[in-house]
Amino acid sequence: MSHNLQFVANHGYSVLFFWVLAEQSGLPIPSLPILLAAGAMSATGELSIVMAIALALCASLIADVAWYELGKHKGIKVLNFLCKMSLEPDSCVRKTENAFSKQGLRSLLIAKFIPGLGTAAPPLAGIIRLSFWRFLVYDAIGTLAWAGAFIGLGAAFSKQLEAIEQRITQFGASLLTVALIALGLYLIWKFVNRELLIRELRIARLQPSELKQMMDAGEDVFIVDLRHAMEFDADPYSIMGALRISPEELGERHDQIPRDRDIILYCT
Repeated sequence: MSHNLQFVANHGYSVLFFWVLAEQSGLPIPSLPILLAAGAMSATGELSIVMAIALALCASLIADVAWYELGKHKGIKVLNFLCKMSLEPDSCVRKTENAFSKQGLRSLLIAKFIPGLGTAAPPLAGIIRLSFWRFLVYDAIGTLAWAGAFIGLGAAFSKQLEAIEQRITQFGASLLTVALIALGLYLIWKFVNRELLIRELRIARLQPSELKQMMDAGEDVFIVDLRHAMEFDADPYSIMGALRISPEELGERHDQIPRDRDIILYCT
């Protein structure tokens, strides 16, 4: 047994629990490697597969219930804050809202399998005032499927996983080291791309106070409210005279937007 898998075996249950809890709490650390490792340990009898799945389920539900309650009491700001940690805040909120709009409760069954959605779905369930017990049942089923699938894969391919690590170790590295380096490079790449995008868009951004000054001065501007319907329901206020339209409707309703004046887009 390699030293990485031995480490997981010696501290397996606590590592698994706190790793999954950290990821579901919003930290950008994927649980997939630890779930696969736990599955590999269960195949050799070092861990109990039932206990591993149960701990992953409990850790995830603790974080999910906490985010649900925060979303219920604090509103859309919680989802915006959480998505900032994903390094893709502009698409994170929209992806979660679209999933709920199209799939409803069923989105909770697949949320854990979609990066970013698994952490963002619970607070949105609270924001839209989904019944707590309905949320808990669907979230538990989806989490059980997620944990069971990847721990099961780790158990089924335990020999292959250890063989891969042994091959990597021959070159002076370890599977854990390679995974951490790959994760670090990925996070740096996402961060740099996002900063470049923000730099390109910064010149076209307005602060709310600047828009108010323009409106008070009587400037001829047209405001388009691009918030999702769920965002509007959670905070049902809009700028006076703004046209409410979702990005998905732009193709059908673009003719309602004038071309002879400055257009200001309002979104989260």
